[in-house]
Amino acid sequence: MRTLTILLAIVALVSPATQQKPASTAQEVLVRIETAFGNIDLAIDVAHAPITAGNFLKYVDGGFYDGGRVHRATRADNYKPNPPNRPLLEIIQADINPARASERFPAIPLERTSITGLTHVVGTVSMPRADDLPDSARSGFVIHFNDQPSLNYGGKRFDDGQGTAAFGRVVAGLEVARAIQQQPVQGQSLAPPIEIKRASRVQNVPK
Repeated sequence: MRTLTILLAIVALVSPATQQKPASTAQEVLVRIETAFGNIDLAIDVAHAPITAGNFLKYVDGGFYDGGRVHRATRADNYKPNPPNRPLLEIIQADINPARASERFPAIPLERTSITGLTHVVGTVSMPRADDLPDSARSGFVIHFNDQPSLNYGGKRFDDGQGTAAFGRVVAGLEVARAIQQQPVQGQSLAPPIEIKRASRVQNVPK
C-alpha cells in the first residue's frame, strides 16, 4: 500500500496537466500571445488595474494584435544606463497591427503603481507612455526582464515621477520573450520586428 501511495504521488508531480497550467487567478484574465518563437501567456490583472487591463483587452478582443509586431528590445549591449534616472532597462515592446493604427482607441488615464499596488519586477507587463505626458498610453505593451523601480510611482525615469502602468505578468513563456529580446537589433529596434500571429483570451485556471 505504501508503495502504491508513493507511485501515485510521483504521477501527480509529473503529470503534464499539472505542469502546464498557467498560474493565473480568478481576478486575472489569461491572454496568449502567439509568435514564431512560441507562446507567451499573460495574466491580465483586471482587479487592480481595471482601466489599463480593460484597454488592453479591448485590443485583444478586437483582433488588433493579430499581425502586430514586437518592435523594440533593450538590453545591456544597446542601452546606455544613466543612473539614477535611467538604469539599465531590459524589455521587449510590442504594438498592434500597423495596418490598424488609425483605429486605435483614445489614450487612457495613467493607473499609478501607488494606486494599483502592481510594481515593475521581472515578468511584469506594463504600458509605455510619452515622456512628457502621463495619460498617453494607448495600445503598446512592454514585458520586463529586470526589476525596474524607476518606473514605479516616485521613480526617476520620468521627470514627473508618475511612472508607468503595470497591469499584468507573464505566467508562461518568459523564455520565449527572452529569446525575442536577443534577436538582431538596429539601435533598439528589432531588425526585423517579430510578428504577433495572434493574441486571444484563453481559459483561466483558478488559483
